Amino acid sequence: MTDGTVRAAVYYYCEGGECEIVSLDSTLENAGIGTRLIELVIDEAVRLGCSRVWLITSNDNTRAIRFYQKRGFDMVAVHRDAITEARKLKPSIPRVGYNGIPVRHEVEFEFRLFNGIELKYVN
Repeated sequence: MTDGTVRAAVYYYCEGGECEIVSLDSTLENAGIGTRLIELVIDEAVRLGCSRVWLITSNDNTRAIRFYQKRGFDMVAVHRDAITEARKLKPSIPRVGYNGIPVRHEVEFEFRLFNGIELKYVN
């Protein structure tokens, strides 16, 4: 933020030895801001002694899927039809997402930590 404009933000929640990335948003892509925010969350998770950092994205968000895998996160689960089920409670959730892909599933990623020590990080 050099001109007073917020360019990116990460929201996360750490509890019970795990740290969830709730949201990562950036208006300036390919500048390393998202990567730096992820590094800061991992550093905080290590400081707090967490065993993992994790997040969920939708199956249509291929940019996010690539982003997290390139930074050392592993895909650990696909929650089939989780978004389809959520849509029953919140009908405003779009049926079609990025690149015309139907939005149906949640994809879970994790970055494993061991006793508060980062196992791996790919920049």
